[in-house]
Amino acid sequence: MMVGILFFSGMKTGAQTYKLVWSDEFEYKGLPDSTKWDYDVGGSGWGNNELQYYTSKRNVNARVEDGKLIIEAVKESFQGMNYTSARLVTENHGDWLYGKVEVSAKLPAGTGTWPAIWMLPTDWEYGDWPSSGEIDIMEQVGYDEGRVHATIHTEAYNPTIGTQQGSAVVISDATSTFHIYSMEWTPIKIDFFTDGVKYFTFYKLSSDYKEWPFDKRFHLIINIAIGGSWGGAQGVDTEAFPARMEIDYVRISQISPK
Repeated sequence: MMVGILFFSGMKTGAQTYKLVWSDEFEYKGLPDSTKWDYDVGGSGWGNNELQYYTSKRNVNARVEDGKLIIEAVKESFQGMNYTSARLVTENHGDWLYGKVEVSAKLPAGTGTWPAIWMLPTDWEYGDWPSSGEIDIMEQVGYDEGRVHATIHTEAYNPTIGTQQGSAVVISDATSTFHIYSMEWTPIKIDFFTDGVKYFTFYKLSSDYKEWPFDKRFHLIINIAIGGSWGGAQGVDTEAFPARMEIDYVRISQISPK
């Protein structure tokens, strides 16, 4: 298990230098590396009325080939659901407090797809969602292809009461070209970037966990959901499947000792 205090990767800020501490470059073949990735499994709707069943160690839904991680959503009957997909997690293999997360990805196309690169708390010390927080580094819904979102959820800022905090940027070729989706998380703010350009900052304005639960360790999640309250708001195009997200690399960095 990797636990650390993390900062911006590969850069200098003042007198400080940062270095890579955890990564997957996907330079192998087969199932995702079990020392780095685990699976969330099931077809419960995941709190959003989603239509997929997330599988475990099933090559059709998650595999590494040609130097890329492939997460693929498939239209098929499985465990009572009509779609399968994968939700990969680093929980207990990579859990971090503060840092820089950088993911190079090409997103799936098709109405009804809902890919995400995001983080959840590992220990849930402030209580169930959204009290312990959520950090969404990248989300796209297929009916609004190319508009990627960064969002923060806490008890005070959450969609159940319409107060979530976030922003979006349009990337016209997000489903045909790899782009870098990244997040820099410090004790006082969280910055979000696409291809190194910052487009949203969430500041710590209070030490109350209801506004800032981001002083505990989090882990990374990468998945494709199908349908759901947001992803399925304009239906699901059954001709869009199989739909895949490709990941070229995942990199986490931390401050280098002097």
